[in-house]
Amino acid sequence: MSKAVLRNLPFFTGLSEADLERLYNLTEPVTVAGGQYLMREGEPADGAFIVLDGLFEVTKQAGNQDVVLSGCKAGDVIGEIGLLEKVPRTASVRARKESHLLKITTDAFYELLCSRSAAEAVLSTMMQRLRNTEGMLMQQEKMAALGNMAAGLAHELNNPAAAARRSTEQLTGALADWQAATLQLGAAALAGDDASRLAELQADVQLRAVAPMELDPLTRSDKLDELESWLEERGVGEPWELAPALVDAGWDRAGLEALGVDFSAAQLPAAGQWLASASLVYNLLHELGISASRISEIVKAVKTYSFLDQAPIQPINVREGLEDTLVMLRHKLKAGIHVTRDYAADLPRIEAYGSELNQVWTNIIGNAIDAMGGQGELRLRVYPQDGRVVVEITNDGPAIPPEIQSRMFDPFFTTKGPGSGTGLGLHITRNIVQVKHFGEIRVTSQPGSTTFQVVLPVELPKDEGGQRARDQG
Repeated sequence: MSKAVLRNLPFFTGLSEADLERLYNLTEPVTVAGGQYLMREGEPADGAFIVLDGLFEVTKQAGNQDVVLSGCKAGDVIGEIGLLEKVPRTASVRARKESHLLKITTDAFYELLCSRSAAEAVLSTMMQRLRNTEGMLMQQEKMAALGNMAAGLAHELNNPAAAARRSTEQLTGALADWQAATLQLGAAALAGDDASRLAELQADVQLRAVAPMELDPLTRSDKLDELESWLEERGVGEPWELAPALVDAGWDRAGLEALGVDFSAAQLPAAGQWLASASLVYNLLHELGISASRISEIVKAVKTYSFLDQAPIQPINVREGLEDTLVMLRHKLKAGIHVTRDYAADLPRIEAYGSELNQVWTNIIGNAIDAMGGQGELRLRVYPQDGRVVVEITNDGPAIPPEIQSRMFDPFFTTKGPGSGTGLGLHITRNIVQVKHFGEIRVTSQPGSTTFQVVLPVELPKDEGGQRARDQG
């Protein structure tokens, strides 16, 4: 390839003949076959490339898939970001067809930047590429987070839904058994006092169902054996199915024996059957109520977390936002994370973008869970301070090295392997806190205690016309 071809490329038009000659002698031609990689994400940056002809596809791993960021054609520069920042490759580049390039060594690249026109072209290309990459990956990050959260919520909703389904299936048979026991007891010639006692028992059963007994496995097993024997001795059918409901309701052998005071020996089997069936029915109804309440709680948390159908800026209760976020992440917390809370009683509401602020809590808490490996203590502290609200989120995982702390909010910086993170989570978090809410975010870290401190103003700043600084977008 002659220097004349090089001269026609945009990045070299400003170079003098002497500079062009020197640069040309420092480059080396490279040919890449179609389908082959020119560079891979995570590899050391050992040079930049000028595309002479052909076509390249630039991709970055996000989650379990490759996201196409852009294409490169003749005249484009590839790989300059790694040289400027002195970091590993932030993306992979693969040839779509056989392509020819010039490889520029690190020394030659910096010599190229001494030319103003070449430097402007390189920096303009780099900034445009960063904007495009950040925009695409931010969208990808949001979609990936939404997918993970949806999977977690599906898991959380499945548990109470499955419990409700099981209770409903059992309730059909339990109601039939209770009805049969009621008819059997009615046929046992109950007197007026017996009927009154039965009404009292039903009220007692309802109360017991609301507060079931909490027993250790050994005690529960002993009580089950005891009540099964009592029911079997009195001819009550299927005692192994009825005894658990009686034990959960707090009945023991002495309590059942007391029924003999109110009911005759002939009536006692029917009374025992009726009591066990009634306890089972009310226990199942109580379980249904708990399952429905759990589902309702999750749905409510989703709605408030996302601030559906609400204005972008509104008075926000920070404590509620943190709690809603914990509900969203409960599927990760339950593996072994203990959460402690220290919320000041006099917390004011703050003006904020509610859904975006919840994204901040999600990113920070999610990173804390990852840092602890799913096992440890998560501490939340919120308190007012000089017209602001301070949120401190602390985990007891390993310390963040000082050299990483200085870069952790930079775009695309991540300590995770390729495909495990885009390096935008904390960058987005900082922008939401500092740019959109005029707040501050700080990190302190030592072994066993890493704290993210977010400071937010109670009121967003207003311009001279009284409009909030971010009202216009």
